[in-house]
Amino acid sequence: MLDSSPSRRLPVWLSLVLAAVCGAGIAAQTRINGALGLALGDGFTAGVISFGSGLLILLVVMAIVPKGRRGLGVVVAGLRDRSVPVWSVLGGVAGAFFVLSQGVTGAVIGVALFSVALVAGQTISGLVLDRRGFGSQAHVGFTWPRLTGAALTVVAVAISMSTQLRSDFPVWMLLMPLIAGFGSGWQSAVNGRVRARAGSALTATFLNFLIGTTALVLVAVVRNAFAGWPTSLPAEPLLYLGGAIGCVFIGVNAFLVSHTGVLVLGLGTVTGQLLTSVAIDAFAPGDNPLAATTVVGALLALVAVAIATLRVRPKRL
Repeated sequence: MLDSSPSRRLPVWLSLVLAAVCGAGIAAQTRINGALGLALGDGFTAGVISFGSGLLILLVVMAIVPKGRRGLGVVVAGLRDRSVPVWSVLGGVAGAFFVLSQGVTGAVIGVALFSVALVAGQTISGLVLDRRGFGSQAHVGFTWPRLTGAALTVVAVAISMSTQLRSDFPVWMLLMPLIAGFGSGWQSAVNGRVRARAGSALTATFLNFLIGTTALVLVAVVRNAFAGWPTSLPAEPLLYLGGAIGCVFIGVNAFLVSHTGVLVLGLGTVTGQLLTSVAIDAFAPGDNPLAATTVVGALLALVAVAIATLRVRPKRL
């Protein structure tokens, strides 16, 4: 059993502030990885670079921090005696798909539209996973604020998409961040379980990057065996910061999820993510400039965050 009950819960406001900072990092990472994918002409290789650079950073940190290595030993022992389910260490697969979707679609559809589609997946997965007690180990029933918040995020996506779709804009580019959002909620939940078992958010983050990098390398090798590898790398240093940013927000999320549950963590992340993504597209627009409907959708999603975090007694459904 992976006990994820924290010995001392953080105040809700502090958890939300930390989650919002992580959300701002996700928005920045989306722009960086999207730009790297465009510069390379290959979103798959961009994903490998982003996740792989994060793994290199974590290898150095693991060499320095004994607690991370001890936690890794605990998890490996648990996998061997089957007290730790294999699926609980596969959060990196969802992270790999998330980074891949950034590299393939982020710069094309714009950070704000990417983020709003991501939000819908995050919110709905958080609602379902909390109902199952998957993130905090405490079952959180359906309440009208949670259901209303989830429904509003779907409406927000529909509004954001209404004027953003173009004839040269394939629908799968919106489906990728939507699916990535579903996976993101599950990733936070399983990473939180690993953190609880290992006693170290560093261990959970390292395993996330190890699994994610492995998955991305395998996919990129197969894909590029037919499409070819990029012939050169961009010289702009900022394009290689995605992995470092990912190390921070994945580690913080692994720590926070047992304090907040999946839904509240996701919605706190959404707040920082949407505000930052709208600012990025407003002041540094990419190929798909910021539209008024995307701003309206982002604001509606923030309203959904406020509603979903209201505390009322759950009703049995």
